[in-house]
Amino acid sequence: MSLKGKTLFVTGASRGIGLAIALRAARDGANITIAAKTAEPHPKLPGTIHTAAAEIEAAGGRALPLMVDVRDEEQVKTALERTAAEFGGIDIVVNNASAIQLARTTEIDMKRFDLMHQINTRGTFMVSKHAIPYLEKASNPHILMLSPPLDMQEKWFAPHLAYSIAKYGMSLCVLGLAGELRGKGIAVNALWPRTTIATSAVKNLLGGDAIMRASRTPDILADAAYAVFAKPSRSYTGQFLIDDLVLGAEGVTDFEQYRVDPSQALMPDFFVPDDIPPVPGS
Repeated sequence: MSLKGKTLFVTGASRGIGLAIALRAARDGANITIAAKTAEPHPKLPGTIHTAAAEIEAAGGRALPLMVDVRDEEQVKTALERTAAEFGGIDIVVNNASAIQLARTTEIDMKRFDLMHQINTRGTFMVSKHAIPYLEKASNPHILMLSPPLDMQEKWFAPHLAYSIAKYGMSLCVLGLAGELRGKGIAVNALWPRTTIATSAVKNLLGGDAIMRASRTPDILADAAYAVFAKPSRSYTGQFLIDDLVLGAEGVTDFEQYRVDPSQALMPDFFVPDDIPPVPGS
């Protein structure tokens, strides 16, 4: 399988998981639109749409860096139009952009509540909605959400209700769109990490370097997403996937390559159901 010549529209692709997915596709010679907000260097966060574009092109892909706020409908529509005009269509949409604040109900500011819902749930819905006319024309179209399985347990909601609702909203989009778009042959799936992933969000919000060392690299999600994009869109849809299970099904047995620090025990991520078994070798 190759993504050579395929076009990906990736939100939040200026850094972290979104950039890793883009770079994995770029190695095949894919076209990638980097739809993200960071056009100028951020004092606390690495990367911009322009540095991401340079990395993608160095990896062998073609890049279109676009400053896009997924809360803004006109920006989203224009970015999709420019992508199709530049590359001749859109094959894959990755809804990766997300906002997080792990706070209890009495502690969270309503502006932050709104931000998380506008980016996570509404942004995912809106990008997917406006991408459908382009994906209908693709030969093996996929929409992928970086969102968790719908495991409705109190423990996932009580510590950070606002964030959990916003993140599960992305997964509800998977549930609904998979059914709605099945007849059109557009696959809609969710992908989620079993462990914490070494990103700026984890470093800044979850505990700094100690959590980073106990995490896997974004490459595990990039490789898992790549495997998903190879699946036939008419049959492989409506799945709530865990990264190492996807790779295990592809024959991967060496998961040490994804560990930041093999001497550290891995930190489990939020929202992973208790009944999901470990993968041999992980």
